[in-house]
Amino acid sequence: MTTKVSSRTAYQELEDELLGQKDASAESEEDLAGLDSASLTGAVVWGTDWTAATILDQLRRQTIGLDPAFQRRDAWTDERKSRFIESLILGLPIPQLVLAESDRIKGKFTIIDGKQRLLSLSRFAGVGLAEGQQPLVLRGLDVRKDLNGATYDALKGNAKFEDLVSSFENQAIRTVVIRGWKNEEVLYIIFHRLNSGSLPLSAQELRQALHPGPFLNFVAKFSEQSEPLRKLLGLSRPDFRMRDVELVVRFYAFHMRLAEYRGNLKKFLDDTCDQLNRRWASESKHLEKIATKLEKAIVAATKIFSTRHAFRKWDGTGFEERLNRAIFDVVAHSLANPALRSRAVEKKAEVLERFKALCLDRKFRDAIESTTKSKQAVRNRFSKWYRTLSRISGERARVALPR
Repeated sequence: MTTKVSSRTAYQELEDELLGQKDASAESEEDLAGLDSASLTGAVVWGTDWTAATILDQLRRQTIGLDPAFQRRDAWTDERKSRFIESLILGLPIPQLVLAESDRIKGKFTIIDGKQRLLSLSRFAGVGLAEGQQPLVLRGLDVRKDLNGATYDALKGNAKFEDLVSSFENQAIRTVVIRGWKNEEVLYIIFHRLNSGSLPLSAQELRQALHPGPFLNFVAKFSEQSEPLRKLLGLSRPDFRMRDVELVVRFYAFHMRLAEYRGNLKKFLDDTCDQLNRRWASESKHLEKIATKLEKAIVAATKIFSTRHAFRKWDGTGFEERLNRAIFDVVAHSLANPALRSRAVEKKAEVLERFKALCLDRKFRDAIESTTKSKQAVRNRFSKWYRTLSRISGERARVALPR
C-alpha cells in the first residue's frame, strides 16, 4: 500500500489550514448565507483606550467572556506571555483588542480578536485561573531582565516597583467595541476578515463564546480527556484553536440531526449547540453516552484504516495527509452503530478496499473534496457510504438523510 503520510500527526495536518491548505469541509466565510448590507446597518464600531487596570477589572467581574475552556487552550508559551507583559510595562505599542458587546446584556463582551493577549493579562494578574493553573511568573525578558522570576503580586508588594506597577496598570490598550449588531453573521464576517491576512482562527472559538452552556462545556472537557480523540489527532495538549472540539460538535450534529441539515454548516452547528445546551439539564446522561459512541467509532476506524489513515481520502495512489472532516462525518456516524461497527471491523480488509474504490467514485469524491457542505453533497456521501457498508456487513443500515 502506498502512503503519503510521513511522521506527521493529524494535529499537524489540521495546522495545514493555517498555511493555506484549506479543508473544503471546514467552516468559512462562505457559510454566511443571507448576509447583506442591511444586516450591517446599525452596527456601531466604537474605539477607546482602556487601561490595563480597566481590562483586568472587566476580567475579574467576568464582563469579558474568558471562560475556563479558553484558559486551558492557551497558545502562547510563558515566555511569549512574559514579553507581552514586558511590552506593556515599557509602553511599547501592541495590537488592538476587538470586542463585541452582547445583544442581550449591556456591558458584557465577547472576544473577537485578542484572546491570547487577554489570557496573558489574566494569567499575570491571577484572574480567573483554570483549575491547577498558577499565576504567570515572568521569564525570558530581554529588556527588563531584573523582572525575570517576578509575579504581579510580588511586584505590587515591593515598594521598589511602585512606579513600574502604576505604569503597567495605567498603560493604554486600544480597544474596539462592536455594538448594535443584528445577527451573529456580522460578528463571524468581522472575525474572518480580521484574520484573513494572518493566522485564520477556528470558528469554534467564536461559537464557544457566542453559544456558551453546559453542552459546550462538556464537549470542551471531553475533547481534552478523550484518549482515542487525542491519539487520532496526535495531541499532547488541548488544541488552542478548538478544532478538536469542533470535530466532536460535528459528530453530535450529524449523529442527532442529520435529517435536519439544510446546507448551512455554521447554522447547523450553532443550532445543535443551542439545542443541546437547553436539553442538557434533563438529558445529560444520554448525551454523555453519545460521546462514548464517538470514542468507539474512532477506535474502530483506527482498527480498519490504522491511526495514520483513518478519516483520510484515498486519491488512487495513497492516503492524503490531512484528516478530512467530510469523511470523518460519515465514517464516525456509521461506526457509532454497534452492529455496523462489529461487522466492519470483522471485515476490515474488504471495508478498506471498498472505501478506496469509493473515493474514486466521482459523486462521492466531489462530496468530500469540493462542494462538501451543500445538502446534496451531504446526501451523496452518506448514502453512498452507507450503501457500501451495508453490502459488506450484510446489515440493513437505515439512515435518515436530509430532506
